[in-house]
Amino acid sequence: METKRAILLGIAIWIIAVLFYSLSYYVPFLEDVDMQANIVLFIVVMPLVWFASAYYYKKGNKTHGYLVGQTMLLTSVTLDALITVPVFVIPYGGNYYTFFTSLGFWIIAFEFLLVALLYWYARVYPYKATSKQ
Repeated sequence: METKRAILLGIAIWIIAVLFYSLSYYVPFLEDVDMQANIVLFIVVMPLVWFASAYYYKKGNKTHGYLVGQTMLLTSVTLDALITVPVFVIPYGGNYYTFFTSLGFWIIAFEFLLVALLYWYARVYPYKATSKQ
């Protein structure tokens, strides 16, 4: 597994996701802007993880998609703990507990892993299985 590559992709996903999440507050189309931001993040994470997975496997790596997704996700979660919560959540009355126990956080984390896993099964696993024959 190319851990450095997966970590760098996790950082890139986090940067772009935080950008979209933050910008969604400036273009309100729902009354509940927090729900709106989570919806935007849910939508944005799918292509971000898909394209990051495509970039990760571009050089022919065969590492299981769950491990790649987990590495990218844990990188993003670490950045959430180090930057997102102290800078964007705590100043507005939130805390670590509410951030990391919210249902939206866990749905998006599950989606993150699922997209990486689906990419592996769709684009990597078929070629891995045929190359063993």
